[in-house]
Formats: sequence, C-alpha cells, structure tokens
Amino acid sequence: MAHPKSRISKMRKRKRRTHYKAETPNILTCKTTGEAHLRHHAYYHEGDLYYKGKVVIKGDEGEE
Repeated sequence: MAHPKSRISKMRKRKRRTHYKAETPNILTCKTTGEAHLRHHAYYHEGDLYYKGKVVIKGDEGEE
C-alpha cells in the first residue's frame, strides 16, 4: 500500500479540492413594485420594506 513520503498540509489539500468561482449576483425584478433586488433579501421601495412582494414594514409617512 502506497504512502506519501511527507504529509500534505490541510491548506494545500483544500486549495486543490475547491471549486469556488466568483458568481454574478442573482438580481430579480419584483412583480409587485418593479424594483430590482437581490434574491432572498428584503428591499426598500418608496419608504416601505418589501419581501417576497409583500410589505413587511410600512414606512412612516409625514414624520419629521
């Protein structure tokens, strides 16, 4: 049974095994508001916070 002559470090092994690549962020357009946003993230539109096309937090109107 073959054995390596010297131990390979964890970092060296993991560098060889990675398949990570820089990906472009997935940007969608909301059907309700028409706002472009990242997937699975809440976003603001006209003072209201939206998530999955629904208002999560209503913006304060007229408050100064």
